[in-house]
Amino acid sequence: MLETYSASSAMSRYCGIAIFLFALLTLTIPSGYSLGAMLLLLGGLYTLTQFKVELTRPDYVLLGVLALFSIEGAINNLCHQLGLNSYDKIIRFAFAIPVFFLIRWTKPQLHWAWLGLGIGTIGTGITATVQKFMMGISRAEGYTHAIQFGNLSMLSALFCLAGLGWASGLEHHKRKPYLILLSLGAVSGIFGSLLSGSRGGWVGLPFVLLVLFKAYHSFFHLRTKIMASGLLTIAALAVFYTPQLHVQDRIYDAFQDVQQYQEGNSNTSVGARFEMWYGAIQLIKEKPITGWSKGGYQPAMQHLAKQGKANPVVSQFGHAHNELIDQTAKRGLVGLMTLLALYLVPLWYFSPYLSHSNLAIRSISVAGTLLSVAYIDFGLSQVFFAHNSGVMMFAFWLMIWAGLLRNTIEHYTMSAANQQ
Repeated sequence: MLETYSASSAMSRYCGIAIFLFALLTLTIPSGYSLGAMLLLLGGLYTLTQFKVELTRPDYVLLGVLALFSIEGAINNLCHQLGLNSYDKIIRFAFAIPVFFLIRWTKPQLHWAWLGLGIGTIGTGITATVQKFMMGISRAEGYTHAIQFGNLSMLSALFCLAGLGWASGLEHHKRKPYLILLSLGAVSGIFGSLLSGSRGGWVGLPFVLLVLFKAYHSFFHLRTKIMASGLLTIAALAVFYTPQLHVQDRIYDAFQDVQQYQEGNSNTSVGARFEMWYGAIQLIKEKPITGWSKGGYQPAMQHLAKQGKANPVVSQFGHAHNELIDQTAKRGLVGLMTLLALYLVPLWYFSPYLSHSNLAIRSISVAGTLLSVAYIDFGLSQVFFAHNSGVMMFAFWLMIWAGLLRNTIEHYTMSAANQQ
């Protein structure tokens, strides 16, 4: 029979340390996300077999979307008779679900997540700096690809920015150290993204700023907002015109690629993406419902190229470099709907608390909202869910933030009731 009593302090500490390690190691060692994620999964599976956690309606919807995304992908693979290796990434979304139950049961302290993020993102910035300026790597890549590294470095920076709200609400002797740590983490993560040259992570920054403004604008007077806007503008110009960062070059290259594509040259980064999107859209028209599957996509693209219906450059890639187009080409309109749900349901789940009076609740809401906003942005020019790091960071952080949000709301509600 499942029990409902609270977890021991040892289990709470176990969960907190697992979250800390997941945040700390993600980009600082090879496959760094694996250790913390494995500890969280094991703890979650134990929780499911021994204890009962009550769910709210939004919890059911959020967990259901993760499960649905995995189940639909698995069914698509079965229908196309793909091998076992094709299930590797798709089942990881479902594997993240037990983490929510572990966090809801053990109720770890919030500082584990913010501490791991602050230290880990500083380590990410150091890794990028060493690779760029000491090892002579043209684009910092950490222990993965430059695009994944740069975008996930930016995501970690955004989480640190979200955490500043939580830190602002701490007791005086704790507030300053955490504000400094998370500020350094935010700067380091953004710096790591810049050194990677991953332009996709920069496109969505205006939407990120809108979320941050929505959540935290009431904290500041008009004069402070004007000063902050000026400083951000100066910082952006400084970054743009610093030759060692090559940001200006990367942006200039993008415009050049578009111009060359219009002139008939597809052998550029942007041009190749346009051709992949065009080819994938042709495949979608042929199989709009079920798609071509993960295994059938590249052969189909190669066949288009041989027929002269697509540029030969498309045959080199196993995905379309756009999450929505790639998902539709491989898993059809049904797959597209599950992906849209995976993007949008977390926004529905977290965004109602962006203006909550409790700063801890508000900061977690910001982090969860930015997770979806960032991945929508990343997916415009890359298939992030085709990579282990992209899947693990999204699915496990989604469950971590969701569990922490419910715990914090529950604690806040109980404290408010006791004061009445």
